[in-house]
Amino acid sequence: MESKARIAVIGAGLMGHGIAWIFAAAGHEVRLQDPDRGMRDAVGQRLSDISELLDRAPNAAGQVQPTASLADAVADADFVFEAAPERLDLKRELFARVAELAPAHAILASNTSALPITRIAEGNPAADRIVGTHFWNPPHLVPLVEVIECEKVNEAAIAPVMALLRAAGRHPVHVRKDVPGFIGNRLQHALKREAIALVAAGVCDAETVDDVVKYGFGRRLAVLGPLEQSDLVGLDLTVAIHETLMPDLDRTAIAHPYLRARVAAGDLGMKSGRGFRHWTEETAGAVRKRLADFLAAEARNAARGGEN
Repeated sequence: MESKARIAVIGAGLMGHGIAWIFAAAGHEVRLQDPDRGMRDAVGQRLSDISELLDRAPNAAGQVQPTASLADAVADADFVFEAAPERLDLKRELFARVAELAPAHAILASNTSALPITRIAEGNPAADRIVGTHFWNPPHLVPLVEVIECEKVNEAAIAPVMALLRAAGRHPVHVRKDVPGFIGNRLQHALKREAIALVAAGVCDAETVDDVVKYGFGRRLAVLGPLEQSDLVGLDLTVAIHETLMPDLDRTAIAHPYLRARVAAGDLGMKSGRGFRHWTEETAGAVRKRLADFLAAEARNAARGGEN
């Protein structure tokens, strides 16, 4: 891979502009495509806001060229990162067009939280060049990117993508089997399933669940993964705990009825004022600010220390 690549990012929304900033800040030439004029007009300010947040020189905006044309965005791209809404039909249609418009050497990457990459690439003549790159929200603050392999079909495309991401300051990990949700979301939603089940069974309320995570084992999760922790305490102890605990864990095979009932009642979370907990504009804003401040501080510290 050349030291500087030509990058196309499809979609200037929540994820796309952050992905564009990552590569622009690393010195790459970036074209950011979005059909919405308002989204394109907002790109410069949004990129400058990220640079200010992370105490970085505000040069990223000058490295990004917004465009309405998909053909112009991908015409000479070395890498294409799609950041469209999480809809299989839309992503398949986009990749069919990009496969026709982009150079034959271009690696095509989909940012998806859970959709199997094999289904996105199915029937596409460029399937051997289509990989999954699951960035976490917000991508400029969370360093992890899951890079998904599809049953050896796209094996040759994995290493160049991981090298590009690593050089841009991300922490890429190789997902060797294309399963729904990949690694991170499978772990995250396994935890959510049990959390919801505990509240539904009357063991505790939602605030207590959140406190147990935030003030308990969550304090060490940033520096100690679950399998590291198992090795730390001993696998014999882990087995002993599992013998008691595993038979009693929730096994609901679909979205939990308690969760479905909340949605049916219109309790959608912060945007509706009530979900598992009650929210006002002030309390919801405080949570968002707390999260943003924490992630930004972590990102600034990592940049100063040369770590990601």
